[in-house]
Amino acid sequence: MKKTLFLLVVSVIVFSIPSCANKNKDTTQTENTYSGIMPDKDNAGLKLPQGFGALKAAEGLGEARHLAVTKEGDIYVKLSDLKNGKGIYWLHDANGDGKAEQMKGFGNFIGTGIYIKNGYLYASSNTEIFRYKLNEKGEVINQDNSEKIVTGLIDRHQHESKSIVLDDNGNIYVNIGAYSNSCQEKDRTKGSSGRMPCPILDSAGGIWEFKADKLNQTYGVGIRYATGLRNVVGLDWNTDNNTLFVMQHGRDQLHDLFPDLYDSKQSAELPAECMYELKQGANCGWPYIYYDEIQHKKILAPEYGGDGKKTGGEDAIDPVVAFPGHMAPNGLLFYTGNMFPERYKHGAFIAFHGSWNRAPEPQKGFLVAFVPFKGGKPNGDWEIFADGFAGTDVIQSTNDAKHRPCGLAQGPDGSLYVSDDVKGTIYRIIYTGR
Repeated sequence: MKKTLFLLVVSVIVFSIPSCANKNKDTTQTENTYSGIMPDKDNAGLKLPQGFGALKAAEGLGEARHLAVTKEGDIYVKLSDLKNGKGIYWLHDANGDGKAEQMKGFGNFIGTGIYIKNGYLYASSNTEIFRYKLNEKGEVINQDNSEKIVTGLIDRHQHESKSIVLDDNGNIYVNIGAYSNSCQEKDRTKGSSGRMPCPILDSAGGIWEFKADKLNQTYGVGIRYATGLRNVVGLDWNTDNNTLFVMQHGRDQLHDLFPDLYDSKQSAELPAECMYELKQGANCGWPYIYYDEIQHKKILAPEYGGDGKKTGGEDAIDPVVAFPGHMAPNGLLFYTGNMFPERYKHGAFIAFHGSWNRAPEPQKGFLVAFVPFKGGKPNGDWEIFADGFAGTDVIQSTNDAKHRPCGLAQGPDGSLYVSDDVKGTIYRIIYTGR
């Protein structure tokens, strides 16, 4: 009897000790179990890799663009259309089930960008950047009292969203999208030539750098950090190599504007949606060139004498990753959490919003992709990480999509948050190991 009891106790002790080989996995499962966070039964309608689950942390916010999560787990969401007169929403999970029971709106401006850094919440409209002081709980101290950091940014109702990110040296970076498709003399007009040089690049079509703690800055005090970027919505700072990475929306309508050079199939697939690694002074080539992911070449734009085969852009940098055309990358996040398996650590997640410019081909996008990174550089092919947002497999029009991914954020436990700007759903993706 004593021997049997001894063996039973030993067995319990042995099987209670996590193996070294599965340390990360077991720790993650313990965190999820004790936090009370469980995926929705249908994984919030998403298709995910084995071991991952998803839940809807919030719904009904409307046009939810980018989002930021505090170290306490509260969520701030920027809206591109006011909800009850407010453009920023604070979401709080009061009972620890992963779903926000408390929602409060503030700020009367619409926009896309939002970011938390050094005790401040930064948020952008289409013409300005503001910041709010946070308390020790990550809560905005005075919702009616924001500081204006940057003012007077261009908004000409095309590529007007001002996405933002901060580095660790007190700088803030903002996209100033080009108010044009390809800098034609007559925008989006069949056969119209490109302007040379393109005057838009003086004040748009690139990334501008400002000081994060200086009030009322304008173009005059900002630095044109990078140029030749038609429009950037997703961007993030990579702390592994201390570099800015961006996702560019490629130009439209190759067939519509130059039907003698491109058929509708080529126009649907080209040009690539590109990820660029930017150093100060970088030129990515817009509008003079585009990147062809099929030929793996920088191609001279037809507005500037190109025929779909001539190369160009000798002074322009190459993308570090090229994706299929017209998927509309709206979010970029480098994952630094500990919840997901090790292969995801330091890799890039990209939220593809889905575009309109693949007709008559079916639309693509409406997913979150993943690119493995090592040492601040891509280290393998991109893959689909989360799909099913659209709610249907074949999408002829973007209006068919029930949800469209837009922003990405990482929670303090390593959860991945994804915003949807159709119905305002906030998804939370977790790793359970099951």
